[in-house]
Amino acid sequence: MRLFKTHGAAGPVATSLVVLAGALSLPSSASAQTKTITIDGSSTVFPISEAVAEEFQKQKKGEVRVTVGISGTGGGFKKFCRGETDISNGSRPILRQEMDECAKNGIKFIEMPIAFDALTVAVSPKNNFLECISVADLKKIWEPAAQGKVINYSDVNPAWPNKKITLFGAGADSGTFDYFTEAVNGKAKATRTDFTASEDDNVLVTGIERDENALGYIPFAYYEPHKAKLKALAIDEGKGKGCVKPSLEAVTAGTYNPLARPLFLYVSTKAAEKPEVKDYVEFLMTKGPALVKEVKYLPLPPAAYATSYKHFKDGRLGTVFGGVPEVGVSVEDLMKRDAKI
Repeated sequence: MRLFKTHGAAGPVATSLVVLAGALSLPSSASAQTKTITIDGSSTVFPISEAVAEEFQKQKKGEVRVTVGISGTGGGFKKFCRGETDISNGSRPILRQEMDECAKNGIKFIEMPIAFDALTVAVSPKNNFLECISVADLKKIWEPAAQGKVINYSDVNPAWPNKKITLFGAGADSGTFDYFTEAVNGKAKATRTDFTASEDDNVLVTGIERDENALGYIPFAYYEPHKAKLKALAIDEGKGKGCVKPSLEAVTAGTYNPLARPLFLYVSTKAAEKPEVKDYVEFLMTKGPALVKEVKYLPLPPAAYATSYKHFKDGRLGTVFGGVPEVGVSVEDLMKRDAKI
């Protein structure tokens, strides 16, 4: 199994972080001729981009360098819409205000779904009273009105112990933050604020691992390599289907709701004209599915990658999501939307 790099942070909120994914040692004469592809955005999508970039650079034998940053989905779009990056990673679709900012700066883009994630609610393995949690109880914990009132687990459910809840969640520039708050609280960015927040999911993983009273939410690809030190909770959507553990199988079956979500990359049309970017996207659409699976996300069906790649080659602009956050989009629904364009 590929182990993607772990990036620490000096504080509870990680700042923008850039790495050279699979950087190659180049002679100085070759370095001057090396072409660079700049990617930034979601830490959720980072394991995919890192894996693809590493293999792509090996194939190119030092002719192309790929940098991958972690500024969060929102932070990545800010850079992308200023024209600072070629590709932006998103753990949610681009929003209307981000589309307007791109338009103001003359940035046009192609939207490309690349995988699905099972957003995971995790606690310490030392937690011996929680195996499943309802969306209703998650809302009791995370909604804005909970701040200052829901302090202990017993405040959520009297059958739970009188122990203080230590909360970990995504930072405000993270697409994971937008998605989770929309799915659980009914409105994107609506949340209590007294929790440890970071755009770097590794910070959240470490925090949850170290505190037996912790509860937090992280992408599945960050849970899976640490599952010996974390416990994933099953989710009860509250519609009579009972508790469902996060898994790629549950996402495929459409039973892990409402925390299954598509992942994206956005390519600027200016970058799409570059031969190295064209080669990178072709590599991602053909070799990427295996790497998506390797880093513990759910690859899309082959037809979805074929459609997405056709959209790229045809220069199909814009988004099929209308610039608004959405919850509960299935693999099947995503393919139907793309097929209509």
